[in-house]
Amino acid sequence: MDDEGLPISYKALERGVRVVAADGAEVGTVHQVLDNLRENIFDGLVIETAAAGRRFVDAPEVARIAERRVTLSISASEAELLPEYTRAAPEYQADPRAGRIGRFLGGGWRRR
Repeated sequence: MDDEGLPISYKALERGVRVVAADGAEVGTVHQVLDNLRENIFDGLVIETAAAGRRFVDAPEVARIAERRVTLSISASEAELLPEYTRAAPEYQADPRAGRIGRFLGGGWRRR
């Protein structure tokens, strides 16, 4: 058994970390971590697979996050059925650096 490292927060998870199914089969690598900034919760992962491209893994399907491996709560055959990742509509948030005049002129928003 290889060393997966210490458990870490999803916020510290880096791109390229191996993603392993519950049955031990490697299913891909981390491409992107998704979180809900307003509520400060983990939303899921986008993983890069060799055969199927980028797939979305919902947060409940992630059993463990460690320094060098993410373990899913689903099997490799279930992981093959994960939905393709499609980016949602763009979100905007207030830009406090725009200043009062910038906000007045419509420049007070920036794309996330």
